[in-house]
Amino acid sequence: MVELTQIQKDLLKEVAELDALPVGAYNIRSDGKSIARSNSANIEIETKTDKSGIDIYIKPGTKRESVHIPVIIGQTGLKELVYNDFHVGEDCDVTIIAGCGISNCGGQDSEHSGIHSFFVGKNSVVRYVEKHYGEGTGTGKRFMNPTTIITLEEGSSMKLETSQIGGIDDTKRVTKAVMKENASLVIHDKILTNKDQKAVAEIDVDMEGDGGSCDIVSRGVAKEDSYQEVNLGITGNAACSGHAECDSIIMDHGVILATPRLKAMNVDASLIHEAAIGKIAGEQLMKLMTLGLSEKEAEETIIQGFLR
Repeated sequence: MVELTQIQKDLLKEVAELDALPVGAYNIRSDGKSIARSNSANIEIETKTDKSGIDIYIKPGTKRESVHIPVIIGQTGLKELVYNDFHVGEDCDVTIIAGCGISNCGGQDSEHSGIHSFFVGKNSVVRYVEKHYGEGTGTGKRFMNPTTIITLEEGSSMKLETSQIGGIDDTKRVTKAVMKENASLVIHDKILTNKDQKAVAEIDVDMEGDGGSCDIVSRGVAKEDSYQEVNLGITGNAACSGHAECDSIIMDHGVILATPRLKAMNVDASLIHEAAIGKIAGEQLMKLMTLGLSEKEAEETIIQGFLR
């Protein structure tokens, strides 16, 4: 592994909570190339030969193991498209920590587009954590375009904890999932935008098997002149249950467009959606300000709790 710069260390801390190399399998990508990799007895990471990216193979029966695959960019003007495929065997229980951080201190735009495909075997459990973060003093913008494609086999379950925690100028976040019989999917997505940033999130889930359940919760905060668009869709093609919720806070001159969409193709499909957009309640601010916080501090405390 090459010696990390302070910027690289700071980005890894932000997106993957890493102060040192993690235990278990990992692949750390920086400025377009892998700079550190390790396999475990049950998890193997291979470089793709036909395009940029990696294949992650998790053996059947793997329990209580994790794999880290953070991406960091500190080079202004770098634009990359990466394909990462996760092959999870049957009867597994694993955690996958991803995330991307961009530090742009130059005058050219930097961009990371990642396409993550998950093939989750029967009766397996997967927790997936992905954070996006941007920083930098340059005039170049920071673009982030993640695509997540999920196939859940019979009896499998997956929980996605995805967030954009600040500093990304423009993003389009696409998530698509197909669920088989008795599969379960939970998605918790959080977005914070400010200045003139733009964020678009599209989540579409197709429930193909009886007994499936899906819960999608999207939370967003749009500050200053930023724009957010959230589209949540669930299609029930079997006897299944699905819930989609979009809850947003609008501040300053921000704009939020939320569109929940349900499509029932089976008489036993039970689908529910909720959407709410509003400002921070005055009584919440007053309560915190009576405890000694300034109005700005009170706002930040409420936002942090909302996006937790």
